[in-house]
Amino acid sequence: MVAGWGRAILLQLAHPAVAAGVHHHSSFRGSLLSSFRRFHSTVGAMLSLTFGDTEQMITAAARINSIHDRVRGRIGDGAAGDAYSAHDPDLQRWVHATLLESIPLIYERLVGPLTLRDRDRYCSEAAIMEPLLGMPAGWLPRDSAQLDTYMGEMLASGSIVVTDTSRSLARSLLYPPQWYAVWPVFRAMQLLTIGSLPPSIRQAYGFEWRARDVRAFARWTALLRTSLRLLPPFAREWPMAKRRDVMQSPPRRVSTKPC
Repeated sequence: MVAGWGRAILLQLAHPAVAAGVHHHSSFRGSLLSSFRRFHSTVGAMLSLTFGDTEQMITAAARINSIHDRVRGRIGDGAAGDAYSAHDPDLQRWVHATLLESIPLIYERLVGPLTLRDRDRYCSEAAIMEPLLGMPAGWLPRDSAQLDTYMGEMLASGSIVVTDTSRSLARSLLYPPQWYAVWPVFRAMQLLTIGSLPPSIRQAYGFEWRARDVRAFARWTALLRTSLRLLPPFAREWPMAKRRDVMQSPPRRVSTKPC
């Protein structure tokens, strides 16, 4: 799941309003340590929304809404720019859809294939975000066909434009200060993120994608896929997800036959 975030974030930042909001209201350009702190906080919210009980989900959503309350302004530095708000349902749908598309895509590269039913169920279950974040009912894609249609329309609409702000933020995400200190982590993220972007978006960001990058992408993908298969469950699964699975598993039947 985390491996798909980079692609999703760059797609999100390709919307000028999202890029402006992040530029003015986020510590995106902080140090490597601040990047990991932000990552830890995001993972915590994601786990609560995905695997938490009702109270944990509501608490995590309330925190997100509280942050969104402050994220408003205008695109550009002048007062004449278009207004934006993190509570704008159109922007919320774009952010949500980029995750719905990116996470299964990277999952299939690193773990295994998903059926159409899997993808549809993923979209349907993720729609719980509508009431949690105050979106209108029926606002989010309910299956993969709706998702594909929406993404295609957005990319063709002209509203997705990679700006200088988008490019600056993308560089800060993929190449933060001192990123070489944890080179394997960032090299894998850079290749997965850039290599899985739609070619038009990758070009707009100015990322080169040469034959050697294609080969490196294939090598790292194969390495990560093999590593995931070899890792024991405790090292590749979130503890919170495992606890949820245990809680939801049906009780074992007790035999009534005589011994």
